[in-house]
Parts: sequence; structure tokens; C-alpha cells
Amino acid sequence: MSESNLLQLALLIPLLALIGIQLTARWENIREAVSLVSASALFAVTTELYQPLLAGTAISAHWLEILPGLSLAFRVEPLGLLFALVASFLWIVTTLYAIGYMRGHGEKNQTRFFSLFAVSIGAVMGIAFAENLFTLFVFYEILTLCTYPLVTHAGTDKARHGGRVYLSILLGTSVGFFLLAIVATWLLAGTLTFKPGGIFSPDTSAALLSVLLVLFVFGVGKAAIMPFHGWLPAAMVAPTPVSALLHAVAVVKAGVFVLLKICLLIFGFETLQSIPATKWLLYLAGASILLASIVALRQQNLKKRLAYSTVSQLGYISLGALLATSAGMTGSALHIVMHAFGKITLFFCAGAILVAAHKTEIGDMRGLGRQMPITMTAFLIASLCIIGIPPTGGTWSKWYLMLGTFEAEQWILMALLMVSSLLSIAYLLPIPLRAFFSRDTQADGSETAAVNNGVATIQEAPLPSLIALGITATGCIYLLLYPDAFYQLIKAGI
Repeated sequence: MSESNLLQLALLIPLLALIGIQLTARWENIREAVSLVSASALFAVTTELYQPLLAGTAISAHWLEILPGLSLAFRVEPLGLLFALVASFLWIVTTLYAIGYMRGHGEKNQTRFFSLFAVSIGAVMGIAFAENLFTLFVFYEILTLCTYPLVTHAGTDKARHGGRVYLSILLGTSVGFFLLAIVATWLLAGTLTFKPGGIFSPDTSAALLSVLLVLFVFGVGKAAIMPFHGWLPAAMVAPTPVSALLHAVAVVKAGVFVLLKICLLIFGFETLQSIPATKWLLYLAGASILLASIVALRQQNLKKRLAYSTVSQLGYISLGALLATSAGMTGSALHIVMHAFGKITLFFCAGAILVAAHKTEIGDMRGLGRQMPITMTAFLIASLCIIGIPPTGGTWSKWYLMLGTFEAEQWILMALLMVSSLLSIAYLLPIPLRAFFSRDTQADGSETAAVNNGVATIQEAPLPSLIALGITATGCIYLLLYPDAFYQLIKAGI
């Protein structure tokens, strides 16, 4: 099969998965097998694109021309393939996790869940391989619309309210800012096709480019830069596999990936370094990092703490892209990978705790490590990955981000990254440490019974969920030792 056909197959597999899931809806084992096989096939296809791309093969596919110079078209480029590889692999793991979670928690409408998950991954593939801003925008909006029913999956008033916040912010920013930025780009540059080094001529007004950059940064609401971050905490009403989809596999990663692609292939480093807005947006990203870390520290609900942690960590990626240096962009791209594995593990653990122990508040998790040692060990490893210290891959991305601030001589931002890392330690590490080394106590100070007739009252989550969080936690460590495959892609793209 030619590389062009492999690219189109990668775009079509999620659609075929949707059809298969719908046809097998009555037989849940077969339905879930279709999801797993489809996810595995997608990862295999995207993996097949790796070597040809690094060898210099041009891989593209054009589907539909809307206007002269404006088409629905796709091309494989290094950063896009990086995103596609991460998303397709985590589709496998998240599907495996969801099988245990959805059954263990007795969730309704499971066929709808797996169907929309497949559509979401299809939208991600469209974003990853988009050849131009028009194609990217189409799939960006599809991703918003198909994840809305997942956010409101529970059907409660709280879920519907969270869904309204989710939809209003993401559609509001994309229509109000992102679409306007795309139209302005078309008028200024005469093209929407991504190009290494950027598409604007050297004599384009710096003031106009500044306005355009602001529109893009605020328009990509999925990147959750403050003040357009409120949809993330609101969406935590969704089931945990959906939270994992939002934070690690699809939505927020689509946001920061789009920002990286715009900074690198629409503006280019030289243009970014020359326009006034870049500096102020850098400090806005820095403020998002710091303020979200502080808010996370105050949250007692585990999923909300993880949500604000995501807002902070996305700020790292946005900041690295706006630094407009090779090290900064490398750090941002690596952090997409490292944060994906770390944060999905944390949400997997949160869901496992909910299913097995029915606990959502951090204060109720003291001593839980003795009943759920696998889950809390995975939580500890993932926390270290988010913080950015060995033995996890987060070490590499944080190192390059720090190096990027050094190259750009942004000493304030360097100090801010250090402070934020300390805050990450403060809001993440106490959770597993108290789970292992504190005793679960009642309000009167007496120790809560941990056993009933010699049998532990709390056990680990269902096996599929444990296998999934074990894979992603192992991935956090693996990425410290073997980051080369991703690093080669990033260097080829920069």
C-alpha cells in the first residue's frame, strides 16, 4: 500500500470503527473488540508512516477543492505524526480502561460512548494531518461537537450545565477569534497552507501580525489559556474515560498542537520574535501556569485538582511555542507526549479510586495505598512525570523548556517555571504519600476499619482498568530511557 493510501486509511479507520460499533451494539464483547481492533489498526498504520517520513517521502492526500487554493487536504509532517502516534496509541489504552470502568461503574449508553470516542479520534487524525488552516478548522470544530455529548454523558442537570459551559467557550472562541484569524490570514498572505518558516511576507505590518497572533492564541480555546480555561473544570462532570480523552488523548492536546503548528508553520520563529504581541502573550502563558497551579493547590476534589493542573501544564506548552526558539519548541512538543502519558495515568487512577473505593475527595484517600497499591504506585509515577523529575520522561520536556527560556533570555519565565514545578510537587505528591504513609481516620480520631471479617473492604479496580493504568505508568518511565523516536520527529519538524 502506498504512503498516500496509508494516510487516507488512518483518516478512515475511526469512521469504520464507528460503523462497526453501531452494528455490534447488541453484543458488548464484540462491540468492545471492534473498538480495540480499530485502535490497534490505527496505531499500526500511523507507525508505518514513520520511516517514510523521516526518509523524506512527501505523503499527502487531497479530497475536495472548495475554492481555488482552498481545499480539504492532508499532509504528513513530523509534528502531526507525533500527535497522531500519541493519540492512536492512547486510544488503545483508553478503550481497554473504559471497558473496565464503564462496566464496573454501571454506566449507561456505552455504545454511544464508544461511538463518539471513535469519531473524536477521527477528528484528531484530521487535525494532526491537516495541510492547511481550513482543513484544520473543520476537524477542530468536529472535535468540539462530538465530545459535547460525552461531557453530558450522565444526563444530570450538573452534566448538562458543564456541557453548556464547555460548548459555549469552545464554540465562542473558535467562531469569535479563530475563524476571524483564519480569514485575516487568507487576506494577508493569500494562502492557508502550512509552510516551514511561515507564510507571511517580510513587509507585513508587525501591528497586524500582533493582532493576528492574539486572535489565534485566544481563538484556540482548547489550549485553555486563561481567561478561556473555564470549560476544563466544568467538563469534569464527565465519566473518567472522557476526562482522560479531554486531557490526554484529544481535546487539550489538539489545542496546544494547533498552537504549535500555527507558531511554527504560519508565523515562523523570525516573525514571532519580531512582533510586540509575542512578549505579552508569553507572560500571559506564564500567568496561566502560575495561577492555575495555585488554584489546583486549593482543590479538594481530585478530578478538579487534576483539571487545574492541566491548565497549568498546557501553559508550559504554549509558552514553549511562543518562545520561538528551537529548544522551546522541542520542549513543547515533548511535553505533549510526556503530559499525555502522565495525565492520562492520573485520571485513570482517579477513576479506579471512584470505582473501587467510591472516593472523590482527596482528604478521604488517606491510607488508601494499602488497599490499592497498584493504583497509588501508578499515581506516584505519573505525578513525578507531571512534575518533571526522574525516573520519568517529564524530565526531558521540562529540561528543554528551561533551556528555551535561557536561549530567549527570559529570566522571569525561567523562575516562574521553577516555582510552578514546586507547586506541582505541593499539589500532587502529598496524595500518594498520604495514601501510603497515613492512616485513614474518622472525625473523632479513631482509625477507620480497613478490614471486614479478615477481607479488605476496598480492592483494586477491574483488571482491564489496572492493565491500562499500568501500561501508561510504565510508559512514563520508558520515555525517560527511550525518547529518541519522538525526538527525531521533533527535530525533523523544527
